Amino acid sequence: MPATLRSTALRVALTSARRVPARIRYPLQRDGVQPVPRLAQARERGDVVRFASLLGTRVWLVTGYDVARAVLADSEAFANDVRDLIGRQDRAPAERIGGLGMTDQPDHGRLRGVLTPYFTRRRLAELQPDIDRVVETALDDMAAHGPEVDLVERFGFQVPFGVICDLLGMPDVDRSAFRQHGAARFDLRDAGGRIFDTAAGTRQFLIDLVAAERCEPHLPDGLLARMVADHGADFDDVELGGLADGVFLGGYETSASMLSLGTWVLLQHRDSWQALRRGHPTEVDRVVEELLRFVCPVQVAFPRVARHEVPVGEQVVRAGDIVVVSLTGAGRDPARHVEAERFDPTTASAGTLAFGHGLHRCIGAELARMELRTALVALARRFPDLALACDPTELRFTELAIVHGVERLPVRLG
Repeated sequence: MPATLRSTALRVALTSARRVPARIRYPLQRDGVQPVPRLAQARERGDVVRFASLLGTRVWLVTGYDVARAVLADSEAFANDVRDLIGRQDRAPAERIGGLGMTDQPDHGRLRGVLTPYFTRRRLAELQPDIDRVVETALDDMAAHGPEVDLVERFGFQVPFGVICDLLGMPDVDRSAFRQHGAARFDLRDAGGRIFDTAAGTRQFLIDLVAAERCEPHLPDGLLARMVADHGADFDDVELGGLADGVFLGGYETSASMLSLGTWVLLQHRDSWQALRRGHPTEVDRVVEELLRFVCPVQVAFPRVARHEVPVGEQVVRAGDIVVVSLTGAGRDPARHVEAERFDPTTASAGTLAFGHGLHRCIGAELARMELRTALVALARRFPDLALACDPTELRFTELAIVHGVERLPVRLG
């Protein structure tokens, strides 16, 4: 089959699917925070395994840390732009998939260059007072609704949502409508059928804000207003709104999952909980880095397509093959981490792939770390006797999602 026809047929097959086949679900499933056994079984066959075949296109799964890092860093051999395979480009602009994660050079550099100045260490340091305020507000809210609360609702989501709204410069009056969009954008139970529609709501909301700001500046000082002022002449509303949507998408749901799942892990490891209470920067950093490795809510990286034949680990990937990197698997690679299935901050090391790696590494990685350090230390100090308020078997986790999470986390404030 000619490449163009095969690409068209593959896109139709992917977008018309009603469910993800059971045999290829395991990279997107967990048992609590632990990967399901099939992921480790796949690694036993090799760091790179033949995962699936779709209309003649081979799909490979990478679970080894070193190979994962190499693939993520290699933008010469692998393309990120897979929009022709998994998205209909005849949709309205707000419904089209894309963003930094699915663009290649030179478009990626052009778009990323808009955001980079707003995520320098100096700019992020200016956000610390806002993060402190958002965290304290969430803790006060928990105290007001105690003695038992759902930590997901009262803390896990409130903190990153407040921080991301402050970062964007979102007017208070618009935040309630804005909050409706989030978790459904990562839900693959219907093979991602709802992702387009849900994404369109957030993206159109932000596109409209950009358009209004362009006509009559009125937004509080924040990323949206600055992007329009600094780059409005060179980028249209869809591009700027899409960039803002990427910031929201990368900084809200993922951080919410990290805070909630991270707290659940910490409640089972009271020595780390006490380390957070002490607040020594080195100890806190080790706990946060180990949580990122152990929890790693983003389960797989954006898929890559081989531009030409290339060796990947012990396999040879052909031009047009799809390579999926399991970030969960890479974080649990025993060749990289001794006793990788245990949570142990004393063995934490730099180099987590939780934020990706290379050209497409998450631009908000340092902001996410700031949130985690601030929020978890403050939570441990305000509620030192925090405890789970239900039987662990009653907890419900996402069934099949790109970003793993827990639906509710009832806690007793103590």
